[in-house]
Amino acid sequence: PLKTRMAQSSTFPDVVELNVGGQVYVTRFETLTAVPKSLLWAKFTQNSPADLPKDSKGRFFFDRDGFLFRYILDYLRDSELFLPEFFKERKRLQREADFFQLPELSRRLAAASKDSSSAEDSGDPEEAELTSPVTSSSSSDRPLRSPGGNSGYITIGYRGTYTIGRDIQADAKFRRVARITVCGKISLAKEVFGETLNESRDPDRPPDKYTARYYLKYNFLEQAFDRLAEAGFHMVACSSTGTCSYGSNDPSEDKLWTSYTEYVFSR
Repeated sequence: PLKTRMAQSSTFPDVVELNVGGQVYVTRFETLTAVPKSLLWAKFTQNSPADLPKDSKGRFFFDRDGFLFRYILDYLRDSELFLPEFFKERKRLQREADFFQLPELSRRLAAASKDSSSAEDSGDPEEAELTSPVTSSSSSDRPLRSPGGNSGYITIGYRGTYTIGRDIQADAKFRRVARITVCGKISLAKEVFGETLNESRDPDRPPDKYTARYYLKYNFLEQAFDRLAEAGFHMVACSSTGTCSYGSNDPSEDKLWTSYTEYVFSR
């Protein structure tokens, strides 16, 4: 029994939890070891779980850029990589590719940055798609493609309430926003918000359709705006309405305000 427990403790699980710079990722062991000779391949094939640093919850820890690691993981999963249009961090992603010892990914990112600079000098738009034939299983790395994404509009809706007391000098009492809604083409919404998008109110609709029933799993507008900016969207319009009522029929009671704001983003 002791020998069996030791053998189990020296192997990695099929599903691996990672903490990369504070961002948590869950992936398969075969994904992490998909590229031979890479750093992750070496870490998870040449070591036992006890050899690798862990956070307080037992997740394997890497002190790297947690946001950019999502692209490293996408690259390991597939034979292509999708980057948002107007992606501004190719050089930083190339640095991460160098750290994780993915030379083919690094080479293609360097080539894309060079092509982008040439396009800017000549006045031509940036070529957003990087393609490469799929290599054989003996290749040391995988090809990269970044199609840039489709154009379109996404509308973010935001409803809130607050109370202003009879003493106008008193601080207003705000109630936390209950929900941030997402309206637009389903394929665009899924591209931008991914796993943070709650589809339970409008499930199983084809990606070419539109919806006004999706909402986000968090209540902070800044998070939604960051996602949209990273995907190449820009705000083009904003409107807000507000209504006021009294807490009771007595005009001397506190005023209750309800506001609804919509932000329109375009790419």
